Amino acid sequence: MKNRNLISITDFSKSEQMQILDLAAEFEKEPIQDILSGYVVATLFFEPSTRTRLSFESAASRLGARVIGFSNAASSSVSKGESLKDTILTVSNYADIIVMRHPKEGSARYASEVSPVPIINAGDGANQHPTQTLLDMYSILKTQGTLDNLNIAFIGDLKYGRTVHSLSIALSQFNTTYHLVSPVELKLPSYVKRPIKEKKLAYYQYTDLQEVIPKADIIYMTRIQRERFSDPMEYEKVKNAYNLENNMLDKAKENMRILHPLPRVNEISTDVDANPKAYYFQQAKNGVFVRQALLASILGVK
Repeated sequence: MKNRNLISITDFSKSEQMQILDLAAEFEKEPIQDILSGYVVATLFFEPSTRTRLSFESAASRLGARVIGFSNAASSSVSKGESLKDTILTVSNYADIIVMRHPKEGSARYASEVSPVPIINAGDGANQHPTQTLLDMYSILKTQGTLDNLNIAFIGDLKYGRTVHSLSIALSQFNTTYHLVSPVELKLPSYVKRPIKEKKLAYYQYTDLQEVIPKADIIYMTRIQRERFSDPMEYEKVKNAYNLENNMLDKAKENMRILHPLPRVNEISTDVDANPKAYYFQQAKNGVFVRQALLASILGVK
């Protein structure tokens, strides 16, 4: 995987994805390793982020790399009208690898086509978020002991949720049964369903959250994303569509775990946090180990 870009989860084969998860497990056992000393990691976040940016920076720091970059496009020359191409070509002079988040779909792929150093997509609009997918896969593997033959319930914004898009595509490699819960306006797009249909995997669509709770091995909650709606009235109609509360989990499977890419607003009540089925904060922690594995692999030190 040395010098490879990671723009879509499909850029890595199933076996390569599993290699990353195996390496993440090694870093979880020994997270402090000075194997990236002398390397520079650039984090270019044209869109707000907490977990993705900080976990990449934590991952790089724990491996001995230096981190440069920006967390707000307003603090970069983009605010002066600089093109994405010029930004990438300039930053590539200063860094060995670039981690980029951008609000425009396709921006990460374009960056990879002009950059002389590897690009990792940290989210491009409503398109994909492959590093989140890998940490989600790692979290599912840790909690279920397998990625095969699981019932996965995706809840909330399935239309604009890039984490859902990437993860649902990745899980089509593992004979997954999909339970898709959303308002009609936010159903999973047809292009994301394509690999599910091509592999003749079972998927069911619902509007009622409680209907799927007893069936699920994983409940993957998502936020209804205000920033993806061009019409504020459309957002107002669906913003409070789902709220998972602790008393709704009584009939859940013993092994069921709740994931959420975060941040949450009100789709998971805080009374769920103390339930042993709540895994979303550990999920966020897992992001450090997975991103350590990605940096080490792409930079060729592991």
